[in-house]
Amino acid sequence: MGFLSSFLGIFGFLIGISVGLLVGFFFFIYSEPKDVEDPVIRPLCELDTSGLQEILPEIPLWVKSPDYDRVDWLNKFVSNMWPCLDKAIGAKIRSTAEPIFAEYIGKYQIKALEFENLSLGTLPPTICGIKVFETNERELVMEPVMKWAGNPNIVLAVHLLSFRIRVQLVDLQIFVAPRIALKPLVPTFPCFTNIVVSLMEKPHVDFGMKIFGGDIMSIPGLYRFVQETIKKQVASLYYWPQALEIPILDSSTVAIKKPVGILHVNVVRALKLLKMDLLGTSDPYVKLSLTGDRLPAKKTTIKMKNLNPEWNEKFKLVVKDPQSQVLQLQVFDWDKVGARDRLGKQLVPLKLLSPYEKKEFTLDLLKDTNNTDPQNKKQRGRIMLELTFVPFKEDSSKFSEPLDGYARQESGISRVSDDEDLDGAGLLSVLVQGASEVEGERHNNPYALVLFRGEKKKTKMIRKSRFPLWNEEFQFMLEEPPLHEKIYIEVKSKRTGIPMFLSKESLGHLEINLADAVHNGRINEKYHLINSKNGMIHIEIGWNVV
Repeated sequence: MGFLSSFLGIFGFLIGISVGLLVGFFFFIYSEPKDVEDPVIRPLCELDTSGLQEILPEIPLWVKSPDYDRVDWLNKFVSNMWPCLDKAIGAKIRSTAEPIFAEYIGKYQIKALEFENLSLGTLPPTICGIKVFETNERELVMEPVMKWAGNPNIVLAVHLLSFRIRVQLVDLQIFVAPRIALKPLVPTFPCFTNIVVSLMEKPHVDFGMKIFGGDIMSIPGLYRFVQETIKKQVASLYYWPQALEIPILDSSTVAIKKPVGILHVNVVRALKLLKMDLLGTSDPYVKLSLTGDRLPAKKTTIKMKNLNPEWNEKFKLVVKDPQSQVLQLQVFDWDKVGARDRLGKQLVPLKLLSPYEKKEFTLDLLKDTNNTDPQNKKQRGRIMLELTFVPFKEDSSKFSEPLDGYARQESGISRVSDDEDLDGAGLLSVLVQGASEVEGERHNNPYALVLFRGEKKKTKMIRKSRFPLWNEEFQFMLEEPPLHEKIYIEVKSKRTGIPMFLSKESLGHLEINLADAVHNGRINEKYHLINSKNGMIHIEIGWNVV
């Protein structure tokens, strides 16, 4: 029987293979191929967040860089500080969780929620490497890779009905690669205003959860479901380009402020001014400026021998902080010889103005802005003017009450999207940040020269430097956008000391087309200098529409 069974098995196997090959050959030869349907192609802009995360599970390599630096010293620092960090982080978690737990007490028959134990364990996280990016912005960008295989002792006690349920978190493992940006950099300690954190990879979180002594994560299907849920929830909030923004400094305390609007000033007239000349008249003119502004003061024309002059002259001043800046008005008597005599002065806080609303002022001139000065009681005349504050379009919504606390933001580039915005007046800002590898034949005392529409402006001179840093901003008020214009920038060197022959020489120049600045609202690039071997210059240009 054994031999017969073996023989029949081998015989059946051979017959089965032969029949299978014949049937397969028949279907291969005589079957008709089906038409392949074309795949549905949709642009990325039509996909939602979940769809993008499915087709793009990882950030592309061109976004990341594999060059990381070792930070053993930082790991030693964290290791030594870990006992203190454990207690501090535990206290922070308790204080944050208490109001959340209080919302659930009384619901679902829950009588109490509390941490029975809360300790992160004795094993600190390890920073496997860190990479620092160099950008053109005022920011410091770093990307650490952190791993933590901890032994925490976290026990949550839930009083449900008459039962006390203990939920314990065990075997916690976390792998995360955040991108941390400290921006913008400012000359006020700690030298940055915000910490912006985003994730370059979906985090890996692994843990066990014990209830009544058993690990519920061992239930089939539950572990994978929890893993995917955590990844999706965290990625939807902080996966690049979305980010968590943590404010560090109040924006009002930051020394560097950007323009937010234009103040239109119409100096109408002055009445009953003081007589400063021997013939009983004065030659008045008005100087006006904003506090915190380094630009030269604006001046009206001089009205000769007139105690009730009428100017009706209009000026535009760039506003950086309408809540704190003040318009300074000073009326002087012009003299050919000697110092000008001040007839009086007055101040107008910009916080008295409402956006887009013209407001008329008739102000009594004072000798001093100190109200306790007895000489202010003397009549010095009055000045009449009209003021209108016009914020830039992208800053119109910033003059409401600011929000406090943490915020989640989505990175992006502000652009002038509407075609009608390309036809209005605006402010062209040119920030000359610095240069590198600029070298002259006879001397190296570089300064930058900016030329636009016949108006020439220059930075301060840096002595004996091939890597000058200027950080100087120049502003041009324009009635129409410079879509088809260029700005000329040249780096020059000037001989110091006694002027001699060939005291100036050019270290390089370039022309920048302003169309990109108008369409994008801002450009920030490093440019190679023409007629320079290795010289480069860092220029930031902004266009703000009013």
